[in-house]
Amino acid sequence: MIQMNHVFMTYPNQVSALSDITLEISPGEFVFIAGPNGSGKTTLLRILFGAERPSRGEVVVNGMKITERRFNRVHSLRRTMGIVFQDVKLLRDRSVSENIFFALEVTGHSRTEARRKTWEVLSRVGLQERGRDSVLNLSFGEQQRVAIARALINDPPLLLADEPTGNLDAQVTTEVMEIFTSLHKKGTTVLFATRDMDLIQRYPHRVVYLSEGKTVDVGKGIER
Repeated sequence: MIQMNHVFMTYPNQVSALSDITLEISPGEFVFIAGPNGSGKTTLLRILFGAERPSRGEVVVNGMKITERRFNRVHSLRRTMGIVFQDVKLLRDRSVSENIFFALEVTGHSRTEARRKTWEVLSRVGLQERGRDSVLNLSFGEQQRVAIARALINDPPLLLADEPTGNLDAQVTTEVMEIFTSLHKKGTTVLFATRDMDLIQRYPHRVVYLSEGKTVDVGKGIER
């Protein structure tokens, strides 16, 4: 699903975000990208969904060599993945269902199909009763579940999550992790960036640990 070969990322101010990252992730794996703030976790994910282009190295995602100089299929790339951010990035002037419906409309789905898929995915994250509510009336944990639902709307084979539980309490973190675990069991490849080592210890998946932009440990983990 993902191959990164000798990837470097150096910004114009000469700050090195990634240094010689080589990584392979197979379809259906759940992998924690672990490390403290500033270790390169977010940069790694941003490269994978085409928001950053590395300074050097080769990256292949789902068969697409996204580091080719002529690569211009970022929209196609992102349609093969779901992306969940720590700060949820919801449309604050829309309802719960409208946040998801909008994501389908812009990808060309008919209104009937978009409506059906919207309520189906809300059911998967336990928010079918909140679809008509404003996102402003939801708790942060519920907003994060809306963000997950939006990421799942096209049943992507790959899910990237950047600190999705970083602002959640222990109970809501467990609820969110149950959603990610369920998706993984159904075959979705999950990359989950976190600095929460306690969380990692509770879920025995493979761990890739970053420090100062370098891979310092790659654990094989244990699949459930």
